[in-house]
Amino acid sequence: MGCPANGSRHAMALVAEATAGTTPATPVFTPIRNTGTTLGLTKETLQSAELRKDRQIADVRHGNEQVGGDLSFEFSYGGAFDDMLEAVLCGTWATDVVKAGTTRRHFTIERHFEDIGQYLWYRGCEFNTFNLTVAPNAIVTGSFGVVGRSQGIGQAAITGATYDPATTGAPFDSFSGEITEGGAQIAIVTELSLTLENGINPLFVVGSKTAQCTSIGRSNLTGTLTAWFESEALYEKFLNETETNIGFELADSANYYQFAMPRVKYTAGQPDVSGEGEVTIPLQFQAIYDSVEESQIVVTRGAV
Repeated sequence: MGCPANGSRHAMALVAEATAGTTPATPVFTPIRNTGTTLGLTKETLQSAELRKDRQIADVRHGNEQVGGDLSFEFSYGGAFDDMLEAVLCGTWATDVVKAGTTRRHFTIERHFEDIGQYLWYRGCEFNTFNLTVAPNAIVTGSFGVVGRSQGIGQAAITGATYDPATTGAPFDSFSGEITEGGAQIAIVTELSLTLENGINPLFVVGSKTAQCTSIGRSNLTGTLTAWFESEALYEKFLNETETNIGFELADSANYYQFAMPRVKYTAGQPDVSGEGEVTIPLQFQAIYDSVEESQIVVTRGAV
């Protein structure tokens, strides 16, 4: 009996596809720094409706196959994160700035279980969601949600595949950088989280178990800004449906990302009390289209 695979020997990488669902010949993979994944293949179950006098199930068949799951990470500068940010925004990096757009990108994502010599390849992958959380005394964490078309399996790397070196920058923490609200720095925020959703769904046809293509919805960016309840200023913006803006910067010793949401409306929030400690107010927000930036979000990267 052999030993099971260990997560400590698991690696991930990705390569862009020129044709959706087809891994390029002699691919050059970019390592994905991650803390875990649920990316995998699932199948629908088709149960026979045949009626029998013994009340038994006559048969069960496998139905449509779907590839999907999350890639969890500690956010750091460069490497695969730039490719994935560009893809989930459907934008294009231009002079170190990327905005939400309409360009769709597909990837092959590889999972390698080094200790048992097993490879899994997920083809036709698109980045459907992006989550990011900035909390006190913590490393900045998040996840990308993936929707793909098919899975392959093997005991050796793809012929001719090569691998770029992984980035080595330290993960961002919540001590560096700053948060602004309404154009001014704000120092009472206890947590900030973002969720971007693209509404990507696989589409199936008769004669194939795998998705032939995928549909895409609107670029929907929401989040929550949690702050000490020390005055009515933020709360009144929710009560009065007052537009504002939110921005934050994440930095290490050499590089930074800036996330700017130029038009934001708070959609929910109230200062609940659950004990004798400090009172906070979690303000849920929706980022909306800004005609100047032509996007609801602007991400900028650069050197400190």
